[in-house]
Formats: sequence, C-alpha cells, structure tokens
Amino acid sequence: MAQNNNSSNDLVVRQASGALEQMKYEVAQELGISFPQDGYAGNLTSYENGSIGGFITKRLVTIAEQQLAGQFQ
Repeated sequence: MAQNNNSSNDLVVRQASGALEQMKYEVAQELGISFPQDGYAGNLTSYENGSIGGFITKRLVTIAEQQLAGQFQ
C-alpha cells in the first residue's frame, strides 16, 4: 500500500526542530505540567497535551505577527 506523505506535521525548516522541542518544555513548565525529560508523554492527559500544543501555536503566531509587523513598517 502506498504511503501518503501529506502530513501537516512535516517541518518546513528542519533546523527549527530543536527550537520547537525546547519551546515544548518551556510551555509545559509555564503551564505547571510536568513534561518528562525522556520525551514520553503517554502519561499526560489529552487536555494537558492539547494545552501545550495550543500555547505553542499561540506563541508561534505571536512571533510571526511581530516579525511581519516589523518587516512592513
């Protein structure tokens, strides 16, 4: 069976993976969620994982908005 490689989780800039990984731990800490250093998040609830992902997205959008605002002024 052919595999579909249209995943929205693919990084456009592969060098960003380290920064995104660091952001995950920072956001979890800010939310008071104990994210294991080994990277296994199977013991976290869906709500906790969703909160981390949501705040990461919110932060990335804010960063992009700030960059765009500075670029077009």
